[in-house]
Amino acid sequence: MCGVIGVVARSPVNQLLYDGLLVLQHRGQDAAGIVTAEGATFHMHKGSGMVRDVFRTRNMRQLVGTMGVGHTRYPTAGSAWSAAESQPFYVNSPFGIVLGHNGNLTNSEQLKMGLFREDLRHVNTNSDSEVLLNVLAHELQEATANFKLDPATIFAAVSGVHRRCRGAYAVMTMIAGYGLLAFRDPYGIRPLVFGKADTDHGVEYLVASESVALDTLGFRLVRDVAPGEAIFIDEEGNFYSRQCAPAASLNPCIFEFVYLARPDSVIDGISVYETRLRMGESLAGKIRRDYRHLDIDVVIPIPDSSRPAAMELSKHLNLPYREGFIKNRYIGRTFIMPGQAIRTKSVRQKLNAIAVEFRGKNVLLVDDSIVRGNTSREIMQMARESGARRVFFASAAPPVRFPNVYGIDMPTREELIAAGRSEPEIAREIGADELIYQDLDALIEDVRSVNPRVAQFETSCFSGVYITGDVTKEYLDGVEAQRRDGVKQAQLAATSTQLDLNLELVD
Repeated sequence: MCGVIGVVARSPVNQLLYDGLLVLQHRGQDAAGIVTAEGATFHMHKGSGMVRDVFRTRNMRQLVGTMGVGHTRYPTAGSAWSAAESQPFYVNSPFGIVLGHNGNLTNSEQLKMGLFREDLRHVNTNSDSEVLLNVLAHELQEATANFKLDPATIFAAVSGVHRRCRGAYAVMTMIAGYGLLAFRDPYGIRPLVFGKADTDHGVEYLVASESVALDTLGFRLVRDVAPGEAIFIDEEGNFYSRQCAPAASLNPCIFEFVYLARPDSVIDGISVYETRLRMGESLAGKIRRDYRHLDIDVVIPIPDSSRPAAMELSKHLNLPYREGFIKNRYIGRTFIMPGQAIRTKSVRQKLNAIAVEFRGKNVLLVDDSIVRGNTSREIMQMARESGARRVFFASAAPPVRFPNVYGIDMPTREELIAAGRSEPEIAREIGADELIYQDLDALIEDVRSVNPRVAQFETSCFSGVYITGDVTKEYLDGVEAQRRDGVKQAQLAATSTQLDLNLELVD
């Protein structure tokens, strides 16, 4: 999961891109980058860390131009946590091209070998985004006559990308001297929207991962980029679009609505906030039907993304709703933090319990989902330490039993607490007196009911069904092995750093 943004404006775009990345910060806290275009010249700055830490005034002054793209990153399946893999990436042949990408290619290794052996292109990092950039560059080269581009040629190149690339991708790219290109994979797994603003100097366009970026920057949402569609906006602000995949179908990632997206976003015509309200309503129905024996005194959400579901659940069960945890907003989202040790350590730094809301009560805690279980386990312990008599736990999502390979950091089965365990076993693992999961059919209906035109969703982390049809056991085993190696390397690096610090102290 990453955040991408692109702007074609009539005035400098550096501040727009920076503000947009701040709005999309929840989609990744590992690294950030901005590239602006001044004619055929690119200006780039990127680095590790949060948006506010990567960019300084001197960097912003150098990002001149009226067109640009930005990216905020978190590492996905098997990727490293490295400044070298911050985006956007750049290639200078056959044109100057920069690219930022949200998603994950499932055939990245095969593409990399083809780029090296057949296309005579070299990839410097382990990032599938750099692979995707080079595939696009090659397809542009193949489609171009006399090294001149027009929209038809660009769309032909995107069709070539769709033929070669598998997996999930929402792509933001800029071609020096030509314009901004954005496209979405043929299954529409990862979100991408665009909007426009009418100014005194003409129409400006903005493309982003979520509609909230348009809202906060003063742009009017036009629509989502369709699965398989590409849109191109040239330097003069002329807009072009074309369907570039012959058999596209919409299958948005359902986990966007559970957790990833901001509640004030609208994705594929579906209000994220409204879906979370409906999750709470259907979860209340399940508790009323199957868990009437629970003597619940109070409903408490795990802030922030579970609040709408918890409020609606308490309303339908006619139970008091209370805020039992205060969140330190200067600690990042633990699910998307790189590294298990960092995630576990940050839970208590991030949340603090209000003891009076727990003392002597039977408490129902509501969270959006349970992935690894570490956060849930720590929260259960905090509730008991605060004096709760009994603690029940409800998840607005079904059990996460399978890896996600489409751009969410759920790659290994052994890391998923629900993989291979029954619900009573999971309850014991996290220390809950009772554990209540949402049903998958109910979750799908909760989301679909907001926009009945969306017929199906990508649900692999819950169902084990991979919509692209190319994810094999061998592929999953390979991703898991790659991740284990990455974890070992990170542990060794951390140990080496600590040894260096110890030696400095001794000196």
